[in-house]
Amino acid sequence: MSALTFTASVYAARLERAAALAAEAGFDGIIVGPGPDLQYLVGVEGDTIERLTALVIKPGMTPTIVVPRMELAKVRSTGADELGIIVADWVDGQDPYALIADTLPAATRVGVSDSLPALHVIPIGQRLAVRLELATPVLREGRMIKEAAEISELRRAGAAIDAVHRRVPELLRAGRTEREVAADIARAIVAEGHRTVEFVIVGSGPNGADPHHEVSDRMIEDGDVVVVDIGGAVPSGYNSDSTRTYSAGTPEPSVAERIAILVQAQQAAVDAVRPGVTASDVDVAARRVLSQAGLAEAFLHRTGHGIGVSVHEEPYITPGNDLLLREGMAFSIEPGIYFPSQWGARIEDIVVVTADGCEQLNVTEHALTAVGAASATDESRSDSKV
Repeated sequence: MSALTFTASVYAARLERAAALAAEAGFDGIIVGPGPDLQYLVGVEGDTIERLTALVIKPGMTPTIVVPRMELAKVRSTGADELGIIVADWVDGQDPYALIADTLPAATRVGVSDSLPALHVIPIGQRLAVRLELATPVLREGRMIKEAAEISELRRAGAAIDAVHRRVPELLRAGRTEREVAADIARAIVAEGHRTVEFVIVGSGPNGADPHHEVSDRMIEDGDVVVVDIGGAVPSGYNSDSTRTYSAGTPEPSVAERIAILVQAQQAAVDAVRPGVTASDVDVAARRVLSQAGLAEAFLHRTGHGIGVSVHEEPYITPGNDLLLREGMAFSIEPGIYFPSQWGARIEDIVVVTADGCEQLNVTEHALTAVGAASATDESRSDSKV
C-alpha cells in the first residue's frame, strides 16, 4: 500500500521536470540523497546513513533508486513501483557505488544534491571519474514554486501554528522558566495538528536579544519581553514557522513603541510582495521602516527564508538577492530588533506569492501581546530562589 503524501502523478511530474531541468543545465545526470529533495521528488523521507541510498535521475531515462535491501520496504511503501522507478538494491559486502556508475555510463557532468555527504560524494566521484557539481540550481527550481496541493498543506500548517500562538497567553507568565513554557508549547504543537515539533524558541528578557536562543532555565520576570518562535511539520511533512512577541505584564512605553515600529516594518515587507519584484526588494521594505526610526543597526539577519518540506529553503529574502519572485513561492517575513543584554523582538508570518500580491498564512495578532504577570504563588517561588 502506497504511503505517498500526494498522488503518484504529482511525483511523476516532479521527476519529469527535474530531468528536463537537468538536461537544460547540461547535466548527464543528478544524484539525490536522502533529505528534502528526495522527499519532494518521490516521497521518501529519512536522513543519510552510512549505507548509501540515492536516486539517480538521467534525462531521457527511467529514474533509478539505489537502496540497501534492509531499507527496501520503506522505499516500496512510498510507491516506487507505481512511479515506475527502477530499484537497485544491495546488501552489505556489495559495492553500491558500482550501481551508481552502472546507471551513468560515460557521464561527463553529474550533479549531486546538497544533502549528500562527503562520505558518499567522494566514492561516487571516484567511481564515475568526474568532478561532481552541486545540483542545487536544478533541484531548487521545483521546490521553490509550490503546487496547489503544497500550498494547501502550508495553509494547514499555518492554521495549526496559529492555534498554538493563541494558547501561548495561557502558558506564558512571569514566575515560570523558559523551559517550562517551551515544554507546554511543544505539547500544544502536537495537540494542534503537527506530527513533529521542529523547534521551540522562548527568549525572555536579555535572552530575546539572541535571535537563535532556544530555551534556558531563566525565570521569566515581570516586564520581560519574550520572543516565541515555533514550528513543526504536519502529517504531510510540510512545515509551519511563526514568531510573535509577548510581554509578561506591562512593558516600558519605549519598548512598546519600538515593537510597534517593528510591526510596521513587517507589514511593509508583506505589502511589497508580488510577482516580479526581487527578494531584495522585500528585504529593503522592512529595513527602510526600521532605518527611518533609527533601528537599522538592531536588525541582525535576513528578512526571510523559503519553507516547504524544509523549514529553511530557497528563496532567501536577503539584501542583494536579485531573484525575481514568482507566483507560488512561499517564504517567511520575519524582521527583528535586538538590543544586547536587554531584550529582542521578532514578528514572523509565512506568505505565498499570488498573482497580484501575497497570501498571509499566519493571522494571529501581530502587535505586542501582554500576558500574565507573576501570581502570588510564582512570586513566592521566585523569592525562594534568590
